[in-house]
Amino acid sequence: MFTSQAYRLLEQTAVAYYNTLPGSEEKLIERVADAEIVINIRSSSRFSERVFSQSPRLRLLSIWGTGTDNVDLAAAAKRGVTVTNTPGVAAVAIAEHSLALMLAIARRLPQLDQETRRGGWPRGEMMLLHGKTLGIIGLGAIGRQFARLGSGIGMRVIASTMHPNPALGIELVALETLLKTADVVSIHLRLSPESSGFIGARELRMMKTSAILINTARGAIVDEGALVEALSARRIAGAGLDVFETEPLPQGHPLTRLSNVVLTPHSAGVSPEVLEAGLQLAVENVWNYLKGKPTNVVAQPASR
Repeated sequence: MFTSQAYRLLEQTAVAYYNTLPGSEEKLIERVADAEIVINIRSSSRFSERVFSQSPRLRLLSIWGTGTDNVDLAAAAKRGVTVTNTPGVAAVAIAEHSLALMLAIARRLPQLDQETRRGGWPRGEMMLLHGKTLGIIGLGAIGRQFARLGSGIGMRVIASTMHPNPALGIELVALETLLKTADVVSIHLRLSPESSGFIGARELRMMKTSAILINTARGAIVDEGALVEALSARRIAGAGLDVFETEPLPQGHPLTRLSNVVLTPHSAGVSPEVLEAGLQLAVENVWNYLKGKPTNVVAQPASR
């Protein structure tokens, strides 16, 4: 039984609910072709030019989430579709998950757990984070929250951002300086043409051999092949990854064979509280659009 309070706000309208991914572009088109409004929960459903062209009645795509890399925004505007998102609702949850990944790598928690279960009693070989430098790439809502958490455990926090704001009180440095200085590098960028492949072999070579990389943003921001090579050669100490170039992560992927990584299934922002808050805002975006006062708009019809 569907228990979301936000969903109940939609029950007065004609609504079709799907609790499974469409699995293909054709199936997605089949589901949305006659719809005027679509609420999309998972970024794995790609709204391409073809999807928009085959959905002539569509006027609003309300996204649960911040990222829009799964939506052809230019095609949406061309086809007269407004696109909205839910900025900030998962910021605290994703920042907490980034902290968890950082601690798991620094304290070698997966290895210690496994060895202890096998009867071992491993000691040492852990990084103390207090007094170390946390480098944050991107100071949006998530990056700012993680800066607060890092500072809270006694880390020096530095940041590199495309939109610097000295009023935040966070030490801003050039990207190269951050990569060379930080003991932990954490990525908090949106995926865009500018950020795709942002961290590649060159950037990884700049990092300390004792450094940890955290990515809870999007997999394509990091050159995955270069990362595997750097981790395998121990040119960096480890990585905590919640996102990947291909999701779900294919069985037998090289990352799964490395002992110095912690992997989670793009789940950083998935908690009951966040899911409900995100759906609530996605539904509010629908009602505000119908009232003629759209909110959290990331793309609107080109004719406006």
